[in-house]
Amino acid sequence: MVAFHDRPDAGRRLGKRLAGLRGRDVVVLGLPRGGVPVAFEVAKALEAPLDVIVVRKLGVPFQPEVAMGAIGEGGVRVLDPRTISMARVSQEDLQQVERQERALLESRVARFRQGRPRLNLTGRTVIIVDDGIATGSTARAACQVARHLGAAKVILAVPVAPARAIVELKEPDDVVCLLSPQDFQAVGYYYHDFSPTEDGEVVQLLDAAASPARHRTEEGGDGSLEQDVEIPAGRVVLRGSLYLPARCDGTVLFAHGSGSSRHSPRNRFVASVLHGAGLGTLLLDLLTPEEEVNRANVFDIGLLAHRLSSATHWLEARHDGSAGRIGYFGASTGAGAALWAAAEPGAQVEAVVSRGGRPDLAGPRLAAVKAPTLLIVGGADTQVLALNRQAMAQMQAPTRLEIVPGATHLFEEPGTLAMAATLAADWFRQYLLPAPVGRSMPESRNER
Repeated sequence: MVAFHDRPDAGRRLGKRLAGLRGRDVVVLGLPRGGVPVAFEVAKALEAPLDVIVVRKLGVPFQPEVAMGAIGEGGVRVLDPRTISMARVSQEDLQQVERQERALLESRVARFRQGRPRLNLTGRTVIIVDDGIATGSTARAACQVARHLGAAKVILAVPVAPARAIVELKEPDDVVCLLSPQDFQAVGYYYHDFSPTEDGEVVQLLDAAASPARHRTEEGGDGSLEQDVEIPAGRVVLRGSLYLPARCDGTVLFAHGSGSSRHSPRNRFVASVLHGAGLGTLLLDLLTPEEEVNRANVFDIGLLAHRLSSATHWLEARHDGSAGRIGYFGASTGAGAALWAAAEPGAQVEAVVSRGGRPDLAGPRLAAVKAPTLLIVGGADTQVLALNRQAMAQMQAPTRLEIVPGATHLFEEPGTLAMAATLAADWFRQYLLPAPVGRSMPESRNER
């Protein structure tokens, strides 16, 4: 049973359930790592500050899976005297376990906070968010630590948890759970996309929450422009993050089937590499949060392509040619949408890059694409690799297939995303930016 598309989807639904707390003195705390993308959406829905709550279980020395207590930031320690007594844990053994766990806790805190101070919880309502509960031991510890840090009320909010675990939770004042099956499977069973959350994603979400980007416009000292934009597209408004260097000869629009792609750490990383190459970027949410809940919309390539075209026309009209040549970067179903839009009559798209994408979803439109196209696929993503080869055979435009060794669909393996980003930057630099004097354009190859 799949109930949620991914963690942001679960967070948006959880935010709607908690809407009655908007405007109150609320702090949202995400449990790293997987709970933070969920908590980010909850905090956004409640217009509340976001932080992490880092806890470590204190396990009995000879049976570490049995908790005899927990520790948190600020020197907080919560003990279970009954377990300590029954297990006959000495004070010396307890201190040794705590020293080891405290070192790990402080290391994680430093990694996630990046020097940011911990939010003050004294007298406030605290919402602790995770992506789901299996046994509930970590959630219990987090609730206890939040209470010791001064929280007046503690609410535990999760998308899914076993019905029995909900009943047994005594630590929070209230539990909000969207789905509590009697025959609970693993947490990931209820998500379509339950890929691991990386440390970098946690940091980026905390950064984004600390300085909300909506309606932000910043001019860099070098003349660059960074701006959050709203783009009319029929009956909806698309949200995007625009970056234009001082001299902009080329801008790349990002297309993804997800409704939260402008916040994606992977997309933001690729965008930063393109910035370093002198390119502008427009990261787009092609679906609204409400639309993304319906999985069918993620595969509605015509809809996604139409909105990408609308964003392209908006960019060209608003900046009167100052955005330079246009390129598309598509991931997942967004690659099909990028090629569909590039095949539209009169489309002024100079280059397309697909990363782990589904170009095959553009179907018969592939033959009409004129823009040079780079297909980047992970070597371990065998099914998508086969689909890319089939799509490539239908294309008439200059096309190249690059295989990143060892990479799976999301390019999570060390160094693989950086390799894909570099390949994309080289392709866009070749086709969107003026060639330096004395340098000829490299020729496209079929496959490598």
